[in-house]
Amino acid sequence: MVEKNNTDVTKMPFERAIEELESIVKRLEEGKVPLEESVAIYERGEVLKKRCEELLRQAEARVEKITLDASGRPTGSEPLDVD
Repeated sequence: MVEKNNTDVTKMPFERAIEELESIVKRLEEGKVPLEESVAIYERGEVLKKRCEELLRQAEARVEKITLDASGRPTGSEPLDVD
């Protein structure tokens, strides 16, 4: 499978970015890719990794935890502590 190096990574959804990153890792692990192509897809993989990390940070910032009262009923939500 040839990677789509012309696809703008900054607009990729997480699922597509992680799928392409996994494909790159698999190809590199197989060791059957010529050196120049290995370097190019490794660089693409680094960009994809950063995109996935960015999207995960954004999702984590939106996660809220549910607060419960003494009887265990939900009373609302508050931002997740990410520290």
